[in-house]
Amino acid sequence: MACNLDHSAEDTQKKLEAQKSFLPEDLFEKSELFLKGTPSQVELNELFHLLKKYDLASEEEKKVRNQQMRELL
Repeated sequence: MACNLDHSAEDTQKKLEAQKSFLPEDLFEKSELFLKGTPSQVELNELFHLLKKYDLASEEEKKVRNQQMRELL
């Protein structure tokens, strides 16, 4: 998931809100708390890309992303 763009906390929060109905509730809540803290730029970028097009991901891909989010959060 390499990307040369740095994503702001605000952009990441917007992406989280856009994917809210597709995410497990616990991951949404943990992500919100995470963003209220002081995540590093690397962490923001990682979370943004895990959320990006989450709704279009296969069930297998969602399981992988969910696990990666749990490790990050």
